[in-house]
Amino acid sequence: MSNFWSGSADNVISGSTPFGIYDTDTSYQTDGPKVASWCAKRLGYPIVDVELIDLNFYACFEEAVSEYSAQVNQFNIRDNMLALQGQNTGSGATKTDLTHRKLTPTIGRNIQLAEQYGTEAGVGGDVEVKKAAIGVNSGSQEYDLNALIADVSESSAIEVKRVYYEGTPAMQRFFDPYATTGYGTINLVQGFGFGNNSPAVSFTLMPLFEDLLRVQAIEMNDSIRKSAYSFTLVNNKLRIFPDPTSKSTMWIDYIKSSDRDNPLQAPYSGSVNTISDFSNVPYDNMQYQYINDVGKQWIRKYGLALCKELLGIIRSKYGTIPIPNSDTTLDGDTLRAEAAAEKEGLISQLREILEQTSRKALLEADKDEAEFLQEKLNKVPYPIYIG
Repeated sequence: MSNFWSGSADNVISGSTPFGIYDTDTSYQTDGPKVASWCAKRLGYPIVDVELIDLNFYACFEEAVSEYSAQVNQFNIRDNMLALQGQNTGSGATKTDLTHRKLTPTIGRNIQLAEQYGTEAGVGGDVEVKKAAIGVNSGSQEYDLNALIADVSESSAIEVKRVYYEGTPAMQRFFDPYATTGYGTINLVQGFGFGNNSPAVSFTLMPLFEDLLRVQAIEMNDSIRKSAYSFTLVNNKLRIFPDPTSKSTMWIDYIKSSDRDNPLQAPYSGSVNTISDFSNVPYDNMQYQYINDVGKQWIRKYGLALCKELLGIIRSKYGTIPIPNSDTTLDGDTLRAEAAAEKEGLISQLREILEQTSRKALLEADKDEAEFLQEKLNKVPYPIYIG
């Protein structure tokens, strides 16, 4: 077999590439011989011999397509990472493939962060708030929560969120002043499950936020203005003031610090099929047939640079070769230097184009266009109506 380009290549390149990534793509198989012939001519054939065969050209062509796919996919991963992190990728036949797909940003990550703040603010979250009862004895002021709460251990600390005691609910305070004494409304009250905890009243329809404000006001009043006790909490030692004079029950709401602080807790970590970082975002090699002509032109140029680099490596095996009465120097080093510069330029060009189409860049461009249009509209005179 000759080690020089013969001037033509087989029409079918399936099985002729190192990895066979695109061998089943008919567009790739059709373009392969054409790209090989074009690269050979750009390297000087048939004026000079080109020490490459079809397998070399096909290997460079496959690498060029893979490099284009990798650059675009890397950009898409970075541009969409906030929306993708924590999403399930599936597995096996159901594995998600994001290649060539449009992704719509969501507020899922914002909600996840809001849930964590909700835990601290006491208005939601995904950390379980547990409750414990502390038996308060007459004359005993100090209580060791480490000994009284089962969840406390050397490896599991708790964080107390609320200390309180519960009195008999006074439902009439909630309904008043929106309720007035009426006839026959006891059935309505019982229908809500309040039973005998509220007097017979009639109801006036009010906005929901009014009820929420009244509930908050009652709870604040009961816990601060009417509370019979105050307390200090230092190193999980609960000290009650004044000295209790009777036996009662004190309640404590708390969370386990490990539940809140564990970065591997669901839904933020998920399973091995959950997107965690750059390495497992499900982008596969692009299908060559779906790459537009702009991308294919970049691939051809990058493939030519790879062929030039490979030819330079081959010609650099011997720096000089003897000829009658002299030596001649081969251009291997020159070819390799030119190829390196061309590859770097093409990568930089592609990355610059991708940056110009990033979500941030497009939003900024949209903002600038909107401001320009608004400024233009401001200069349009208002129509004058003459009756």
